[in-house]
Amino acid sequence: MRSDVTHFECEISDGIATVRLSRPDRKNPLTFDSYAELRDWFRDLHYADDVHAVVFASNGGNFSSGGDVHDIIGPLTDMNMKELLRFTRMTGDLVKAILGCGKPVIAAIDGICVGAGAIIAMASDLRIGTPEAKTAFLFTRVGLAGCDMGACAMLPRIIGQGRAAELLYTGRSMSADEGERWGFFNRLVDADALEGAARDLATQIAAGPNFAHMMTKTMLAQEWSMSLDQAIEAEAQAQAICMQTADFERAYRAFVGKERPVFEGD
Repeated sequence: MRSDVTHFECEISDGIATVRLSRPDRKNPLTFDSYAELRDWFRDLHYADDVHAVVFASNGGNFSSGGDVHDIIGPLTDMNMKELLRFTRMTGDLVKAILGCGKPVIAAIDGICVGAGAIIAMASDLRIGTPEAKTAFLFTRVGLAGCDMGACAMLPRIIGQGRAAELLYTGRSMSADEGERWGFFNRLVDADALEGAARDLATQIAAGPNFAHMMTKTMLAQEWSMSLDQAIEAEAQAQAICMQTADFERAYRAFVGKERPVFEGD
């Protein structure tokens, strides 16, 4: 998997990719270029065998201030409808790429996490925050609807319909304590421990059966639109596929031998 990116930062080591947005002096805003490059990177990640988990990290004490006011918001006011739809579809494609990348994504959130930055956090599989984290879906603050990049579908599933509606209508910040109580954050840690905690969790997950993790992530996304009967049948098929993997046999032999299994992702 390539780490030589241009419009965001990326490091890959020991099967863990750590990505973060650039320009911490401006609280790591997104630009047209970073949207597109992140979308393409996460799409490519689906086919990468050398990355097993992703940490989407903060930078300089903040996660992201969302779309850059000067580089995105301003130019959008001069676009026609066709151009605007091309842009909004591109931003949605980033969310779809994160959901479809086949690798667990852990967001490590410190400080400001708003707008499209909050959406990236929402689209991640797991979220670890700091007490200083402030998360806001503030689209109404700029005259737009709260239904952006899948927020009206995904956020209620994480924190509940009523709480999501409040955040999407008002655009107010969700405090770290609220986020943890409501289930947005899996847990809170001190800022100096944030990235280490996220990487430890990523390492723990990456040491597991990675083909099976891919299947779990796929089912978590696809079962949103299934009935219960369909979901149970889909999981029966998914599990039968996983039972054909070498990792399943390794786990059995390790159990019989009273050893800890060493998974290889095949």
